[in-house]
Amino acid sequence: MKKVILVSTVILTAISFYQCSIYQTLTNLSRLQFKVGDVNSFQVNGLDISNKSSLNDFNPTDVLKLTTIFTQGKLPVSFVLNVDAKSPNDGTGGYPRTDATLKSFKWRLFIDDKETISGDIDAPVTVPGTGEITKIPLRINIDLLQFFKDQGFEKVINLALTLGGKNGTTSKITLYAQPTVSTPIGNITYPGELKIIDTQFTN
Repeated sequence: MKKVILVSTVILTAISFYQCSIYQTLTNLSRLQFKVGDVNSFQVNGLDISNKSSLNDFNPTDVLKLTTIFTQGKLPVSFVLNVDAKSPNDGTGGYPRTDATLKSFKWRLFIDDKETISGDIDAPVTVPGTGEITKIPLRINIDLLQFFKDQGFEKVINLALTLGGKNGTTSKITLYAQPTVSTPIGNITYPGELKIIDTQFTN
């Protein structure tokens, strides 16, 4: 009889511990925060525009190359979009210190409120439980004319300059992402997408 009681107690304790572990894991997971960060290495048809503010900053040869590719119905751009991530699970405030490893970060990219391409991270990214910002690099390759073909040459170039030029801003970029995080109880995928913008952190 005593053995039965002992076994039952051990089982109940294990279940209770497991439930507590699940609760803590989900709580820590819900505290992860994301924000659209900066843009690096923005190129239009292989041309670096990070030092340009307007179409007037392009030399005649570059303008000719861009107009030629534009008349062919293409305007390929590439850049790295950094997503800022942080985990406030630093061991204070009653939460245990927890690092988070993003196994997947499926995203959809919106530019100027228009949905464009989708993708995922190249490799897992660890966000330490220190409250410091970790950058998640998203490598973007997109043909702007595929989504903005109704706009003229100058408008599309200005859009590219707004995103990745000398005075570039990410205000026209919105991400919808669904992270998958490695945890002690297995990989957990967020039940829905997060809307991620550049003005505030989202969790």
